[in-house]
Amino acid sequence: MEHPNPQFERESWINLNGKWRFAFDFGKSGMDRRMYLADEDTKKLYGQTINVPFCPESKLSGVEYKDFIQAVWYQREFTLGQEELKGRVLLHFGAVDYKTQVFINGEKVGEHIGGYSSFSFDITEYVKQGENTVAVYAEDNVRSGVQPRGKQSGAYFSQGCDYTRTTGIWQTVWLEFVPKCYVKNIKYYPDIQEKCFYIDCDAEGKGTLEVTAYYQEKKCGSVKQEVCGSNNKMRLNLDELYLWECGNGRLYDIIIEYKGIDFCDKINSYAGMREVRIEGYKFLLNGKSVFQRTVLDQGYYRDGIYTAPCDGDLLRDIRLSKEIGFNGARLHQKIFEPRFLYFCDREGYLVWGEHGNWGLDLSNPESFLRFMPEWLEAIERDFNHPSIIGWCPFNETWDYNGKRQNPLILENIYKMTKALDATRPCIDTSGNFHVKTDIYDLHNYRQNVEEFCRCYKEFSETGAFTEEHPDRQHYTKGLPLFISEYGGIKWDTACENKEAWGYGEAPETENEFIERYKGLTECLLNHPFIMGFCYTQLYDVEQETNGLYDYDRNPKFDVKIFYEINTQKAAIED
Repeated sequence: MEHPNPQFERESWINLNGKWRFAFDFGKSGMDRRMYLADEDTKKLYGQTINVPFCPESKLSGVEYKDFIQAVWYQREFTLGQEELKGRVLLHFGAVDYKTQVFINGEKVGEHIGGYSSFSFDITEYVKQGENTVAVYAEDNVRSGVQPRGKQSGAYFSQGCDYTRTTGIWQTVWLEFVPKCYVKNIKYYPDIQEKCFYIDCDAEGKGTLEVTAYYQEKKCGSVKQEVCGSNNKMRLNLDELYLWECGNGRLYDIIIEYKGIDFCDKINSYAGMREVRIEGYKFLLNGKSVFQRTVLDQGYYRDGIYTAPCDGDLLRDIRLSKEIGFNGARLHQKIFEPRFLYFCDREGYLVWGEHGNWGLDLSNPESFLRFMPEWLEAIERDFNHPSIIGWCPFNETWDYNGKRQNPLILENIYKMTKALDATRPCIDTSGNFHVKTDIYDLHNYRQNVEEFCRCYKEFSETGAFTEEHPDRQHYTKGLPLFISEYGGIKWDTACENKEAWGYGEAPETENEFIERYKGLTECLLNHPFIMGFCYTQLYDVEQETNGLYDYDRNPKFDVKIFYEINTQKAAIED
């Protein structure tokens, strides 16, 4: 069984995925009916079962209900032995959409707001030896204006670039057993020049912490010191230096051991030695200019919606991208699961972490209060992944019912992102409308190659280019330029969807498609001051048929053709 968080893995855990009792709560009356209780009469209120972690809208859940769902309930039992109750019992949720309340044996243990970030509760005081019951209540309203919904459709049907909704549990639920004193969190700060990892550690209690690094089973360094509570600083010197690079996911295996008189907490972890920074117009990875040949990946699956049918499907999407010549992806309008990021780390695959901000009324200050905590949780959770080379909290912050964004919301989210993580660049809002950003990125879906190239012809000489939204945003000279969405060429191989959607007029022949792709892409590769591109998109999603693969990940064309185009040396590269 794959551990849901490979960067922080203890041996003692129980996966709670599988069959749960399930009930819709369209009238939000479940609390009045006390559906959180654990008695036999309450269990009868659950009229069906669901296969967790698949959302009720999905085929793999066994429910496959497509209409709007205001609220849902889940319930199941788990059994604990005397050994598992010696320390603390933690209950983890990978993600639940959207507002969640959790009950153990009829008692409320906590709540969480946010449909994309992970959360956990210490349930030690609520569990007992033998059988225990967990109940989960989740409310969901994608049309509220204060709930980030990503690409979940606000209309009944999927349409354009909005797709099937996701309600309730959609990532792994699991129990973890830790000592009474344990490591709560650890952060790695790689330093190539000093050949070390600087480490921040938060721990419960007081004890001796030892952190040891291995590379391919060979010990490369160790550090040990006394720690107490939060904000413990350490330096792990390395005997041998192996860089995490694009296409080469060299990772150090890390063993964390926290010991005291009557406890021992052991964690298997890993880290990558790499540095990202911006220098002039260039994006530097380990001091070298690397052109970002990225692709838009939306993390959707035909039968699982937000959730991959199996672990191998996560890795497959990365390798399909690499086979076609991309070196990374914008993880678009969705905070992806830790196991996907684990495979990105292993594969040396560059990714941008992004929230699913669509659906937010960014003129409303309440949107900031809803968005901010979840976004900060995501940064905290994913900080250690070397594959994440930048953050992008927002994408295309369009007007909401005619109301413009409040620029202070974007500016303050940018500032909070940089305060929590100064090691990575941050794009405030991809495409539009920029307020404060480290990289100026643009979306350009012009399909005519000459017209597309003309947009950036003057940039190398005068620093000017064709701005899609000149009344709302302005380029600051000297910022690197990233064309973070382009292409989106429509090509429906199945011809089964009368509502098939893409950008512009579809090519009439395969050769016309390839020539258009080649012309658009080479325009960006050959530009001396453009740092990267992101092609829309890797695979079709429902009615949106502008993928290079179809929804089932079958190639639409000979992938070698696109590999040769994408892997040409870029003008800005070293």
